[in-house]
Amino acid sequence: MTDATAQVPQLRHTLACRCRAITEARWFAVAVFALILANAAVLGVETYTGVVDQWRGALRVVEHSFLVAFTVEMLLRAGAHADRPKDFFRDPWNLFDLAVVLAAFLPLVRENSTVLRLLRLARVLRSARFLPQLRIVMVAIGRSLPGTVSFLLVGALLLYVYAMIGWVFFAAHDPQHFGSIGRAVLTLFLLMTLDGLGDSVRAGLEISRWSIVYYASYVLLASFVLVNVLVGVVINSLEEAKEMEEEQAAASPEHSTSSDVGREDIRARLAATRRALDELEAGLSSLEEARR
Repeated sequence: MTDATAQVPQLRHTLACRCRAITEARWFAVAVFALILANAAVLGVETYTGVVDQWRGALRVVEHSFLVAFTVEMLLRAGAHADRPKDFFRDPWNLFDLAVVLAAFLPLVRENSTVLRLLRLARVLRSARFLPQLRIVMVAIGRSLPGTVSFLLVGALLLYVYAMIGWVFFAAHDPQHFGSIGRAVLTLFLLMTLDGLGDSVRAGLEISRWSIVYYASYVLLASFVLVNVLVGVVINSLEEAKEMEEEQAAASPEHSTSSDVGREDIRARLAATRRALDELEAGLSSLEEARR
């Protein structure tokens, strides 16, 4: 019993090394990325009713093949962490991939065609795992959410205030755009993108020359100030995401392996230098004894 217990860590380490050799190989990443692209192509083909009616059986076999392939991929990735299982669950991408694959086996999902299609569509997002730039953008979007929420709150407040002002001054003369708070908000929301600004300004000038102040101040605050603030939040999040990606790359096993190889090379050279110095010292001692 003791020998069997002692062999378990060794077996886990062997399994992890073999699976890691596969998952860290370049061909493995290329193969998985090709599967994701093929899955996306099949999803696009299934939007054509005629093709689905003619090749329904073949498309079902292809979908099951994709599911098997992605399941094998997850088993290999989990096996690569057999000696350190906690590290597998610390990686957000592993958790996302595991959720996407496991959800396909749930009866509730498999019986609902709409949910199943959305789940298959989620597989396309896994391509970000193999594209560093896309991964940085997705991480940046996630990190910018708190700042984006603040932006939306400020934007909603600004929109409401200007909508109420527009309703007070323009509702009687322009009920189509400012007849209620809902119409006023919709009008100003479209103006935030500068869509139809010229027509709105001309219609406002027919009511009052002071309407130019209303529209100019709104466009200045909504289209320039707030949008630039949002751009600043996103750019700052992109910089943070890029720094995180560089830190993770520096701490990756490949980087650590190369560092270890460099240390071993330096140690070997130092050992060879010491041996050479010892041999030189021994030779000098022999010469001195011979002279005596």
